[in-house]
Amino acid sequence: MKLCIASDHRGYTLKENLLKYLKGKYDITDLGTNNTEMVDYTKYGFLVGEKIKNNEYDLGIVICGSGIGISIACNKVKKVRCAKVDNKEDAMLTRKDNNANVIALSGKKDINEAIDIVETFINTEFGNLDRYVKRINDIYKYENGEYIDR
Repeated sequence: MKLCIASDHRGYTLKENLLKYLKGKYDITDLGTNNTEMVDYTKYGFLVGEKIKNNEYDLGIVICGSGIGISIACNKVKKVRCAKVDNKEDAMLTRKDNNANVIALSGKKDINEAIDIVETFINTEFGNLDRYVKRINDIYKYENGEYIDR
C-alpha cells in the first residue's frame, strides 16, 4: 500500500509526528509543506488529489488547521473522495461505506488519536455492497445540476 501525506503550515507539526510513526510501517511519501511558514492549504489539497487521481498512491492523508479547507480543496479533484474525520468510527465508516481514498485531519488533533484514526483508515476495507457502489458512482455522474451518464 502506497500512501502520501501533505499539510499546510498549521498541520505541519502533526504531519511530521505522523510521519515518524508511519515511516517503516508503510510506503509513505511526504509531499510537503516542509516548515511552519504560512502556505495555502489549497496547494497541498490539490497536490494530494492529483496524485490519487493519477493512481500514484493508494491513499492520502491531508492536514490543515481544521481539516475542513484542505478536504474541500482535495475534493475538487475528480476521482477523489476525501473525508474530514474526527475519530476512529468516522475513519472506519468513510472507508467501509464510501471507499474514501483520502482523509483530512485537523492539525490540532492529538498524535495518539491521529495515529488511531489513520491506522483505522488504512486497515479498513471497502464494504463493496451494491448500494455503496451505486452511491459512489452517482457522485461522479452529477455535474452542473444534473446527472450525466458517462
